[in-house]
Amino acid sequence: MSNRPPHRGRIPKLCKSRHRGSLPAQLAVTQQNAYDSGSRCASMPSMVDSYRFLDSVAKRVMQHWSDLRAAKPSPWTPLAKPLPQCTIALVSAAALALNRDRPFDVQIERLDPWFSDPSYRVVPRNTRTGEVQSFHLHVNPAFAKQDLNCVMPLNRLAELVAMGEVGDSAPSHYSYVGYTLRPERLLHETVPSIVERMHQERVDAVVLVPV
Repeated sequence: MSNRPPHRGRIPKLCKSRHRGSLPAQLAVTQQNAYDSGSRCASMPSMVDSYRFLDSVAKRVMQHWSDLRAAKPSPWTPLAKPLPQCTIALVSAAALALNRDRPFDVQIERLDPWFSDPSYRVVPRNTRTGEVQSFHLHVNPAFAKQDLNCVMPLNRLAELVAMGEVGDSAPSHYSYVGYTLRPERLLHETVPSIVERMHQERVDAVVLVPV
């Protein structure tokens, strides 16, 4: 008998990866694209339980906070051209900053647990493990130190480009602190600034990397 907590379904296998992840809210994915061993696109239903690894108290608190805000429809913008012709940018919520760059200010959240540093950092596409640090107070930074791809999969994206599945990796990728209960500055200052840079680099699509 397994001691693992119950899980509502299976997470699709992406390019033979065994990594598992969770999303910011309990999310039903009715049509999830996945690549099988022959690099053919498959589709399968799945359910991700984002509260799986929380204790009972924390789970109830997070579910309560999640229910306070009414659900909104997700914006959808279809691609204007095939994926093999698209330039892709990654946006990671792991609060990553280059070793030579200004770190995120974690003291902001320590003084006010409802708010965090609303700024962002640019991570060039040739960045490798060991060249960045994670400043997210709710994430174990050891994982990023061991393998940057678990929080910003630059190598995996480069492999997809080499396989011809994706057109190109953008010159710049981005990271922010994926925790705040007051997101106004993040939404009205940080996001427009990132979008502006993406337009300048002719980015066609974005992959969001939650942690």
